[in-house]
Amino acid sequence: MAHADQAGTGALSRGAALASTYRVQLRTPASDPEGRGFVLADVEDLVPYLADLGVGSVYLSPILEATPGSTHGYDVVDPTRVAAELGGIDALRSLRATCREHDLGVVVDIVPNHLGVDRPAANRWWWDALRRGPESPYFTYFDFDTEAANGADGRIAIPVLGSPEDVEQLVVVTPSRADTDTDTSDTDGAETELHFYDHRFPVAPGTGDGTAQQVHDRQHYRLVHWREPLLGYRRFFTVTGLAGLRQEDPAVFDATHAEVRRWCEEDLVDGIRVDHPDGLADPVGYTRRLRELAGDDRWLLVEKILAPAEVLDPAMPVDGTTGYDALRLIDQMLVDPAGQARLTELASRYCGGPGDEEQVHEQSARLKRQIVLEDLAPELGRLTRAVRRDAALGREATEVTGDDDEALLREALVSVIERTPAYRADYPVLRGTLPAILDGLHRDRPELAPALGLVAGALARGTEASARLAQVTGAATAKAEEDRLFYRLGRLVSLNEVGGSPGRMGLPVEAFHLAMAERALACPLAMTALSTHDTKRGEDVRARISVLSQLPMQWAQLVSEVFRAFPPPAEDAGYFLLQVIVGVWPAGDDAEGDDREDDYLPDDLRSRLHDYAEKALREAAVHTTWTDQDGDFESAAHGWIDALLDSGGALLTPFVERIAPAGRDNSLIAKAAQLLSPGVPDVYQGTEVWEDSLVDPDNRRFVDYEPLRSGAVARSGHPKFAMVREALRFRRAHPAAMASGAHVPLPVRGPAAADVVAFTRLVDRGAAVGMIARRRTAVVGAGEFGGTEVLLPEGTWVVRPGGSVISGRVDVGDLLVGCPVVLIVRDDV
Repeated sequence: MAHADQAGTGALSRGAALASTYRVQLRTPASDPEGRGFVLADVEDLVPYLADLGVGSVYLSPILEATPGSTHGYDVVDPTRVAAELGGIDALRSLRATCREHDLGVVVDIVPNHLGVDRPAANRWWWDALRRGPESPYFTYFDFDTEAANGADGRIAIPVLGSPEDVEQLVVVTPSRADTDTDTSDTDGAETELHFYDHRFPVAPGTGDGTAQQVHDRQHYRLVHWREPLLGYRRFFTVTGLAGLRQEDPAVFDATHAEVRRWCEEDLVDGIRVDHPDGLADPVGYTRRLRELAGDDRWLLVEKILAPAEVLDPAMPVDGTTGYDALRLIDQMLVDPAGQARLTELASRYCGGPGDEEQVHEQSARLKRQIVLEDLAPELGRLTRAVRRDAALGREATEVTGDDDEALLREALVSVIERTPAYRADYPVLRGTLPAILDGLHRDRPELAPALGLVAGALARGTEASARLAQVTGAATAKAEEDRLFYRLGRLVSLNEVGGSPGRMGLPVEAFHLAMAERALACPLAMTALSTHDTKRGEDVRARISVLSQLPMQWAQLVSEVFRAFPPPAEDAGYFLLQVIVGVWPAGDDAEGDDREDDYLPDDLRSRLHDYAEKALREAAVHTTWTDQDGDFESAAHGWIDALLDSGGALLTPFVERIAPAGRDNSLIAKAAQLLSPGVPDVYQGTEVWEDSLVDPDNRRFVDYEPLRSGAVARSGHPKFAMVREALRFRRAHPAAMASGAHVPLPVRGPAAADVVAFTRLVDRGAAVGMIARRRTAVVGAGEFGGTEVLLPEGTWVVRPGGSVISGRVDVGDLLVGCPVVLIVRDDV
């Protein structure tokens, strides 16, 4: 298989396909208010442009049949077929053929952890499992909790009712009245159904007589109030509309991967991206089965979020992660550590804490505890039962007995979860993590000793309790950090990114070089990313916000003036949101044409900021939440945003125009670093030019490809586009070397050496391509780099784009007069 120690073989035998990827977000016409959609045929039309850009592979969002109207495709309802609205299997075959004509590969995103069940009738497996219970051949596909002690009398609890009394609102729909519209899938229109307003549920054969309550009481499922801590199935994080699959069962794997197997057998795909493997009972075992199915020469990636000190487990026969670890390194490299002290003061003043690693660690642990006890209470209950059951196989079961000790056991498990430093600690590479946690708890909380003995005994058997603990830990960590803490921390929100480490500020250039050199050795085929469909702010927005670390005093003055003129409803929320507003506020040539007004704002900026604020405030769960919305606070926050948009330009525009050039410099440096670093870079749709996306669904907006395909952007000399095209074309010409060739930092000497990022990549064991960049451009002008020199490797080098020739010692001040970064290519390559 294509492991790091086999660079140049395996997946790399596909040549240019692994030079880079270009991610596109597919949309069915039904999911688009305007009925346009972006389907496989649209991607096929885009292929000539992508080939000209230098892309190696088209990278598709999920293409299997999803919930009708889905805007993302991760709520698959039928994993056995390509979505008909996207064009079906024939459209995939056609796309593959066109890609081959242009020497492009195809990479597809798959979702093995869960299926969409928000509309039961749309998912024939789920419908049949609910209807027939254990007699259904699909019942064992789902990770159901039907133990007698599950709180629902052993039935499948489905949290859909608005109150416990709403069971009285159920209606039995007889065959003559059944709604048999198109989203019944394979359900028979003659079946009796239970309806709760717009929700439809199946009725088991022979149980449809009597009142709605009587019919409901006979089913294999029980509809419960959504606030009750009852749930009859494992879900994706806390999303009840996504039900977990039992991929550890070979029969389930075979059934859910039949279509993927067809893609591989027909050679329709070059690579597969696996969504959320941490949710599975056995991620290592799953990836081994997937590798066997896909073959040794297909590129396999996992969306594994690594903690800063964590590495991808080598026991997983995959080629790497989807790139959040690389994103973290590049973003940190752009941050000026000189601004840390002032930004820490501001965070302490406005956000109630310094935002340093100590606070991040403390809040992460506290939030994990809260989420496990509240949001994940059903999962905690199931885990507790699994621990007792597994421990009953040994003597540990006698140490904690009776209902009086249930709270003690739960507390022990919650304490283990809150101390786990990664998404899950059962990977072989993290061996020793759980023993160390239990050891620490024994010392710190001796009252838990009997319960910890029970936990240790259960985990030592490596059976159900071990897998359940890992699954709950992963969900708790994701919810606590990605979906809550990262919407609260305000020191520098550009670092509050998936897989990020916001408690740290800045990365020395030499540390960046060493990290990239290690990646070339350890994971040369891992993806590198700057923007994805899950990033909370797009790469250019983060790049501008990071400039605040260079100008913390000016930023502090702006905040003071804005808050004095436009007091926010809460300073912590206002401070967080103001950074985002500054990140997307238009400046200079953000507006098209020469006749823009000084108060120009894009038509959709207002609605986009309101949507972002609503999501950010509810995710933070400080002043309002998704489940307990504070309408007055939210209205005040929206009013504050409107006031800034309507009247705040006099304050915001001059500041933004001051930092915007440095923000674009950051963007170019980040993009060059990503495209030239070890691994396989992904260009997220539209990020070959400036973009200002926020969190989903904003980052999944349609891209206007006409100016790109027509050549108008290329002819305009767009700096980001020109650099992306140069780098992608070079990678496409040398895919193996650019993925795995050594990353070699160049010697830099002079007064500004610490702010020069300069390295080359090796092709055929010789330096062939590289970049030279200057950081902190808001405070260190090009003239201040005079006298700082980069020593180039032997030979003559060509600066691209531009074409000037350089060699030997190069003065950075002279080289980077008009731009912050250049690509250099040896002239004989």
